[in-house]
Amino acid sequence: MSTIFDVLKTVSVNHQEVESHQVVVTNAQGKPNSLLTDLLRDLIDNALLFVSLADINSAANLITQLKTHTPLPDDVLAEYGKILSEPCDGLNFAPQKGQIELIVRR
Repeated sequence: MSTIFDVLKTVSVNHQEVESHQVVVTNAQGKPNSLLTDLLRDLIDNALLFVSLADINSAANLITQLKTHTPLPDDVLAEYGKILSEPCDGLNFAPQKGQIELIVRR
């Protein structure tokens, strides 16, 4: 089973890493989870400015790199670690919305 980190690491749009506005976290029925979506978008917009996913091989390694190279507090890093390790049950591409839905069980 893949995690959200695995998806961020492997999925690209036009050969570029996904941007925050391109991802939405949903359940299997397609209902958006705004809390997880906001957290993931915050991670993409803010934390990934400091590191490149191409150089990272795991969610734990990403958190270590962020701890080393950013002033982010430990509680924020812990939340980032949780979203990165969240199991991803599938993807749904919604081209009419310009989004990739990351399907989780919550």
